[in-house]
Amino acid sequence: MARRGQTTNLAERIEIGERWQADQKDPEIAVAMNLRVWTVRKWRRKYQKQGRCGLDSRMGRPRTGALGQSPPELRDIVRDMRQAHPGWGPITIRTELEDMSHFTGLKLPSRARIAAFLKQEGLTRKYERHVELPQPQAADPQRAHEEWEMDAQGAIKVPELGRVSVINIIDLFSRVKVGSLPCLNPAHPSTPDYQLALRQAFVDYGLPQRISLDHDSVFFDNAHASPFPSLLHLWLIALGVEVRFIDERPPAAHSVIERGHQTMSQQAIAGQHISNEVALHQSLAARLDFLNTRYPSRSLAGQPPLIAHPEARHSGRLYRLEWEEDLLDMQRVYDYLAKGRWFRRVGPVGVFSLGHYRYAVGRTFSNQTFEVTFDSQTLEFVCLPADGREKIRIPTKGLTKSALMGELSPLMACPVYQLALPFSPSAWREMMLANELTGTTL
Repeated sequence: MARRGQTTNLAERIEIGERWQADQKDPEIAVAMNLRVWTVRKWRRKYQKQGRCGLDSRMGRPRTGALGQSPPELRDIVRDMRQAHPGWGPITIRTELEDMSHFTGLKLPSRARIAAFLKQEGLTRKYERHVELPQPQAADPQRAHEEWEMDAQGAIKVPELGRVSVINIIDLFSRVKVGSLPCLNPAHPSTPDYQLALRQAFVDYGLPQRISLDHDSVFFDNAHASPFPSLLHLWLIALGVEVRFIDERPPAAHSVIERGHQTMSQQAIAGQHISNEVALHQSLAARLDFLNTRYPSRSLAGQPPLIAHPEARHSGRLYRLEWEEDLLDMQRVYDYLAKGRWFRRVGPVGVFSLGHYRYAVGRTFSNQTFEVTFDSQTLEFVCLPADGREKIRIPTKGLTKSALMGELSPLMACPVYQLALPFSPSAWREMMLANELTGTTL
């Protein structure tokens, strides 16, 4: 039976090292020397890393202090548990220690001391500091087109077309349904899909003051505690449209658009024979007109939205596709980014990600966390390491009108545009964009 609760002497530690050099495994050494495998593992690792000089025993509390009054065997077990089970926290590890017979009667360290030890050993997970995106305060709209709600309905199956997700946009004050765009066979709609839906709504109703969105990844960087604004977000800001993210999950928030999904689905799709995408677009457009001009709304005392609120026919903020490049004000984007702060961990090859772009800072900063801010004067990201000693300035990527405009930018540059058959989803978007351009026919 292995010895319990005793220290090893220098000769035994040397023997452990020599046996390891002779290709003996930890369990074999433990049996041969009547030691616990945890003890053998501890001194074998020290010998492996430091050689003969690593076998000196330093009694008393380690200089770092964490678990310094606990037996070395216990510290080794805690370390091995965490390495074998990265998801185990201090409470789990302490509970596991309670079930080990060779620690019966021994005073176990507290959860806090185990946590301190894990941090000392570099076995804690790296957490990013949580920083919210700047956004306007939630407020009930007082006039038409002060706030739109936008969302995509979960994909529904349409005979002969397959799975379809419909992007719906509703004016919160007047209840006018300003847009309804179908997307065929999507995992979920992409940034170009949402831009197309919004551009069509802007052409028909003008620019709103703000748009409220949920935390879908196309709108919101939900992979980080300090999210960077998405391309769609920055595009709207450049157009002078504020973006507000809901702070509760639907239907507690976005109740209007959630009901709108059901209404559009029942009115335009349910029970209909829709053979192709053109027919689906026509069906949605026809029901939009019906719901806005003829259908009595309960929330509007039985009146259709555009009858109850004729001023909702246009926001007064004009928009045309051919004007978009001039309407985009990049200074709005720069001023918005200047309010932000992001924390990003540098990878092992000296690269971190911000938005959809990767930035290299060098292997010198591998595995460090940077605080990143934006300099609106030089248009650079300013990266500050944890020690705060050296600032690194990096030119930004993707902050151009062309990048924000996406697929509209090359379309605007083409005097003649030929679409390939059969129409792909991107070709459908381009065709509908082209049809919105003044004087354009396909």
